[in-house]
Amino acid sequence: MDQTPAQPHRAAHDREIESLAEFDEVVTAHGSLTRFRVQAVDLTARTEELLTVDTTDAVFLGCPMAPEAAAHIRSAGALVFPPIPGLPFDPYRGFAYTPDELFDSLDDGYEATPDARAYAWFQRTRADGDVFASMLRAIHDDSVSDSLDELLTGAQVVGVMGGHAMARGTTEYAGAARLGRELTRAGFTVATGGGPGAMEAANLGAYAAPFADAMLEEALLLLAKAPSFRPSVTEWARAAFEVRERWPGGGESVGIPTWFYGHEPPNVFAAHIAKYFTNAIREDGLLARSTAGVVFLPGAAGTVQEVFDNATPNYYESRGEPTPMVLVDEEHWTRRLPAWPLLRSLAEGRAMESRISLVDRIEQAPEALKRLRGQ
Repeated sequence: MDQTPAQPHRAAHDREIESLAEFDEVVTAHGSLTRFRVQAVDLTARTEELLTVDTTDAVFLGCPMAPEAAAHIRSAGALVFPPIPGLPFDPYRGFAYTPDELFDSLDDGYEATPDARAYAWFQRTRADGDVFASMLRAIHDDSVSDSLDELLTGAQVVGVMGGHAMARGTTEYAGAARLGRELTRAGFTVATGGGPGAMEAANLGAYAAPFADAMLEEALLLLAKAPSFRPSVTEWARAAFEVRERWPGGGESVGIPTWFYGHEPPNVFAAHIAKYFTNAIREDGLLARSTAGVVFLPGAAGTVQEVFDNATPNYYESRGEPTPMVLVDEEHWTRRLPAWPLLRSLAEGRAMESRISLVDRIEQAPEALKRLRGQ
């Protein structure tokens, strides 16, 4: 990101242990876990270390360990949050999701995947109002935000927003994919809402960035055989995994979806998927992290909401200097859903006035973004 995180934020992350390798490194280097935070690391094979190192004021979040180790470190002054059995997700997770993780068991149908099971759990617990479940959702979403902060430190993030209805095989989908590819090749990290349609297309383009241009054209043809996640999420996802298997090692991008819209599955072209239960946190986090600007492709209510969610901090400069906003498709944003006239009126006479642009074609968006950034 453009702005360097504050030092206390970095110092806090420097005391987080999120893998067994990090645990071993800290124990070897310091001989102590005092004030460290150990997050979702399986410590069942580290009983000896836990019984001997200093764990004063340490915090263990969802770390499996032997009962005698847990009892010892509690008595030594550590705070232990035990793993929660029976959940289809880990509320204490230390990293963003991967597509393979969320779509595990896809061969048995989408309903068998962790993504679908987490959505079913969300629907069930949201309906019964269980305070324990709401606490678990909050812990999970905070852990996801923490992992996203770490992931994007130092990155120049461009958000690409657009609707889920944009079908594979269309000219619009291909254009959004080329946009994601061009932004990635220009050194930006593409971040989307992580779902189907325009979001998937931009993540696909980022994935295609390291390959010759012909790869994307071939991938678009392969994907067109399953144009939408309706009626079958399983076939839609399988087509995408086929592209990934044929061209492994694509470019990285970020998807930030939500189980609030659980009927929309995440796309598999984002290398890192920060999936939330609470949509408001997800929306604000996605836009706040798009520090190099946002491109808004045609969309419906959700995309309109994102336009003005982004415009508000730019208007008040509550996040500092306004960030670029590029709206694509004059017909859509001036006639069908006339957000542009209102956005332009809001911006008049303010610092954000020089940071907004309306273009007619997707191909014009990168140049407009570059102009608004003063490049």
